[in-house]
Amino acid sequence: MFYVKNVPGWERVVRVIAGLVVAGFALFSPGGVAGIAIAVAAAGIVVSGLVGFCPACALAGRKLARQAAQARPRR
Repeated sequence: MFYVKNVPGWERVVRVIAGLVVAGFALFSPGGVAGIAIAVAAAGIVVSGLVGFCPACALAGRKLARQAAQARPRR
């Protein structure tokens, strides 16, 4: 793959559930630009949970514990 997963399993589950809740909110919110923006944000949350990669976390330098341990030089 072209990316390294930077979201732990428990957080992936939370992201998918939260994304579905936000998508449900988007269905019942008033239409227009705000409703579309909420739906797109929900899709992004769900996709980041399903894929296991968060671009914002990557920009912040977040790594999983096992990745951080592998990146350390051994003596």
